[in-house]
Amino acid sequence: MSQAEVIDGKAFAAGLRERVGIAAAAFAAKAGRKAGLAVVLVGEDPASQVYVRNKGKQTVEAGMASFEHKLPADTTQADLIALVERLNADPAVDGILVQLPLPGHLDEQAVVERISPSKDVDGLTPTSTGRLALGLPGLVPCTPLGCLMLLKDKLGSLSGKDAVVIGRSILVGKPMAQLLLGESCTVTIAHSRTQNLPDVVRRADIVVAAVGRPEMVKADWIKPGATVIDVGINRVPAAEEGKTRLVGDVDYAGASAVAGAITPVPGGVGPMTIAVLLRNTLVAAHRNAGVALEDQAL
Repeated sequence: MSQAEVIDGKAFAAGLRERVGIAAAAFAAKAGRKAGLAVVLVGEDPASQVYVRNKGKQTVEAGMASFEHKLPADTTQADLIALVERLNADPAVDGILVQLPLPGHLDEQAVVERISPSKDVDGLTPTSTGRLALGLPGLVPCTPLGCLMLLKDKLGSLSGKDAVVIGRSILVGKPMAQLLLGESCTVTIAHSRTQNLPDVVRRADIVVAAVGRPEMVKADWIKPGATVIDVGINRVPAAEEGKTRLVGDVDYAGASAVAGAITPVPGGVGPMTIAVLLRNTLVAAHRNAGVALEDQAL
């Protein structure tokens, strides 16, 4: 039995970052300033610190301005919202990303709702969410947009494909389903309460797994030749005592023997998220500055 083609998200993301860099230089020449991304980190969460550091590094490498705001864990709701409002008003800032999760005493939704939709590069405000549902242009959450890019690069037209999205989060599952609908797929959103989940997944030409359970999707859930996008990033014990390894939501070894194409973990969807964040920031910068974006492939 032949092995599935590996969808190399790392390579695709590198190409996207390169195109963003070229377009960012063109924007700076026209607008007289660099596109700017502001990232807000509250507290000392180690994983969030790594994400923020990587975002800042890649923003600068793409020729854009990076503004990092690191706040103590005991920051008040009022102080955090005041910072968001200052960034909303700052003409040097085109994109605002508040790193989630926030400390437990802060209301994440209330903070996100204060971000200007024109700077909502995470695509999480009610305005961005509503525009996506209505099929109107807007800023779309980075991870699902990255998944869509990988799918279209691999399959070309997605029209008429049967797609199953496992997971219904506002970060991935729901926007992923809306994007697939926009490509004329027949879409099912499955989740932990779905009855006969393996049977539901088994009919899909496209499977997007975003449920947060290590290797939950087994090989016999996959339709032969299906394209599998694994959004999961789960840390599990490794064979060597005291060590851990990263796995997705799909049993990669098993599914690779059935699927037509599959994303690995790591190296699949993960690298796409920051690359699309840079892309979203550049799109926002052009809109905010009233400058036409020449590279329509972004």
